[in-house]
Amino acid sequence: MKSLLRNRDIRFHLLFLTAAFLAGSAAGFAYSQAVGMTVLLCGLFAVVHFLLESYQRSLSIRRLSGELDRLLHGDTMISFSHYREGDLEVLRDELSKMTLRLKEQSETLLKDKQDLSKALADISHQIRTPLTSLHLMTERLRQLPPDSLDRKKLLRDMETMLERIEWLLNSLLKMSKLETGSITLQPQEINAYSLARKALSPFQISLELREIEVFLSGDRDAMILADEIWTLEALQNVLKNSIEHTPEGGKILITVKRTPLFSEIEVTDSGSGISEKDLPHLFERFYRGEDAHKDSFGIGLSLAQTILSRENAVIRAKNAPPMGASFSLKFY
Repeated sequence: MKSLLRNRDIRFHLLFLTAAFLAGSAAGFAYSQAVGMTVLLCGLFAVVHFLLESYQRSLSIRRLSGELDRLLHGDTMISFSHYREGDLEVLRDELSKMTLRLKEQSETLLKDKQDLSKALADISHQIRTPLTSLHLMTERLRQLPPDSLDRKKLLRDMETMLERIEWLLNSLLKMSKLETGSITLQPQEINAYSLARKALSPFQISLELREIEVFLSGDRDAMILADEIWTLEALQNVLKNSIEHTPEGGKILITVKRTPLFSEIEVTDSGSGISEKDLPHLFERFYRGEDAHKDSFGIGLSLAQTILSRENAVIRAKNAPPMGASFSLKFY
């Protein structure tokens, strides 16, 4: 009885029923017994109607509570379609939106978790090989005399390995910061021709040693809206890839173009081109194609795409017979 009286609706109905009884009694004394009975019956009808409405609402709330409980325990097939118009319908709409949003967030978190797991596995695989080599080199180093030529060569090889690992970790850190928004790019108008010439500077010695000719041509006044430092990083990764796939004595063409819609930097090498199998996956992280360089980690082009995608720019790859691979960087 006490638990019933704690219910606000029950208390209201009892109060209404008491008021109807008193009103019926008063009407019976003041007018006639028929009038009193009419008032009392109307009161009873109203109370019964309110009780039925309360009961139906209680059932709906209980059903809704049960569905939410099943949702919390992993049931994703929840339907809210059996509710009528009214306050519960408004609540149903909001809960439906909430469950859809929670489901989307759950799927996104699951995908992020899977991507993170895959990325960690890829990183572990990429680092394990040079670390194993370093371990073997260290053991070999212990056995060599201090002043031997083999020892000096081994030290140079170890230094190269460490530089590769450092480059990989730095590239992964850059990608991570870009993807999480930790770095804000600062776009400004820069000359595309000058940017291409500046991107070539670190490769001059390597180009001379391998006798690779580079031809830079095109619109010297073409401007792009981009972050100079990060765009330089992206372009140098593309150039590095082209140099690695260009044979000794080959050539690389860099062309700067300007149209009413975009400015473009195109890099074309005289290598063997890109296989049809590799072409769709070229910008995937850690993807190494059939003709990948032995020192490649498969991350340079992926980093370039990540940078350009945040500058309203795109990068595309194709084969350009009779030359080899061609990379197009378009800045809109």
